[in-house]
Amino acid sequence: MKRKNVALFTPLFFAILLPFLPLLLWSISEKWYFPALFPQEIGPRAWSYVFSTAGSQIAGGLFSSFTLGLATTFISLLIGVPAGRALGLYNFPGKKLAAFLLMLPVIVPPLSVAMGLHLWFIRLGLAETFLGMVLIHLTFCLPYTIFVLWGVFSDYNPDYEEQARSLGASSIKTLILITIPMIFPGIVVAALFSFLISWSQYLSSLIIGGGKILTLPILLFSLMDSGDRPVAGAVSLVFILPAFIALIGSARSLGRQGLKGVR
Repeated sequence: MKRKNVALFTPLFFAILLPFLPLLLWSISEKWYFPALFPQEIGPRAWSYVFSTAGSQIAGGLFSSFTLGLATTFISLLIGVPAGRALGLYNFPGKKLAAFLLMLPVIVPPLSVAMGLHLWFIRLGLAETFLGMVLIHLTFCLPYTIFVLWGVFSDYNPDYEEQARSLGASSIKTLILITIPMIFPGIVVAALFSFLISWSQYLSSLIIGGGKILTLPILLFSLMDSGDRPVAGAVSLVFILPAFIALIGSARSLGRQGLKGVR
């Protein structure tokens, strides 16, 4: 069984990593000219630049992106869980309108959304602030979080909660011992969506942040515009790594939850 799993997942693993191979080659290249398939010279110049010359900038961009992603994910779940529960379990007037409004930030071009909200943020004093960045990221992350949890609660049976309350469990105990474990896979998927969408925001961060709050995507695009492909390749790998770790962590968490369910 283990051999079959290895044989199944090994090609999948290489298929996932294959698109990142050119980035790895660029990050260690010193000279790489067409039509050569591989770099003519390799060296640590790009990585040396990332960890020394631009180290403080990249560390600041990592910190900004990471804190923005965590804050956005946390607030998305705080709003998304009760909103998804209401949409998934109950029918009420305006439900279709609510679904349509949630879809607007997804179907409208992000540039239009960010430019339109930028005017309001300036008037409210939220432009070029951390709170403003979190709010603009929530505009794009929250719909996905709510839709994922909407689907989870559509198949949710609240009778288990009523049984727990009939046995004397308080509302908090019911939430911790019944509700959260039952919807945990959906929470993990929603959190992953929210974090990855926030992590990859470029236009909205640039417009609302005004260049004062530098995130990793902003630094990455500026390096790509400079034409230094080895450095851009190295920063791209730094940019991908936290998202890849989050993806693996979510997959392992879901796997452990699945094993508990089997047992």
